[in-house]
Amino acid sequence: MDTIANGNATEAVILSALVARDVPVLLPFGEGQPYDLLAEPAPGRFLRVQCKASRSTGDCIVFNCRATDHGRGRRSYEGLADVFGVYSEVTDHVYLVPVGDLPGFEGRLRFNPARNNQRRGARFASRYEIDRWTTEQLVTIASPARYRGGEGLEARDQNDERARRAG
Repeated sequence: MDTIANGNATEAVILSALVARDVPVLLPFGEGQPYDLLAEPAPGRFLRVQCKASRSTGDCIVFNCRATDHGRGRRSYEGLADVFGVYSEVTDHVYLVPVGDLPGFEGRLRFNPARNNQRRGARFASRYEIDRWTTEQLVTIASPARYRGGEGLEARDQNDERARRAG
């Protein structure tokens, strides 16, 4: 499967997993957004989801967590997306990983403890499985709604009325 087809399949699996859990999902128009899906875990609370396919190294699933800014190199998704929606064909699971939980350019979710028993900095896949997230937890990492119904409309209407009277 080529890169675009793999990305589309991954996005479809993550979208389906969210919808199956009664989370409404919006699809951004076009290709220019730094996120693939906009989930609404609670009314007016939106979660920007960057979808990622993963590969397995045996003990971990690994995925890219940097964006390419065509010509400027790699950049972080910090402030551009809220979570990575990661699909693993190996486990057939979807994982939701907050962008801020991953400091590097490569995300790694472990299946088992490290052979040297190191726990510091280890991110276990089971912690991020989509079924482990409650609506309340998703809301805590969701971006505040950028527009609240009616906000600013009164001032606009007053300006329009003044302009109508003056002109």
